[in-house]
Amino acid sequence: MIVGSLRVRLLLREARTLKDKRQVVRSIKDRVRHRFNVSVAEVEAQDNCRLAVLGLAMVGNEVRHVRTTLEQITEALRRHPVAELLDHELEV
Repeated sequence: MIVGSLRVRLLLREARTLKDKRQVVRSIKDRVRHRFNVSVAEVEAQDNCRLAVLGLAMVGNEVRHVRTTLEQITEALRRHPVAELLDHELEV
């Protein structure tokens, strides 16, 4: 069993309130879950309306598949129109 985890920090420049942030984060989480079949949760900075820290986890039977999928998620978040990827940590 191979377990991969990804932690991403996103800057939400246009979010002015926590309600704005929740909308963007919910959209990102739903899109990533459905497209890549991974678990996603907001893990830090819940009270900061401009910063979102997401934790993603994936289980598979091949290291290459898990790593490739998590790298694809990173690239998808890098191109997100509303959220700017500040940094990420990937571990398999």
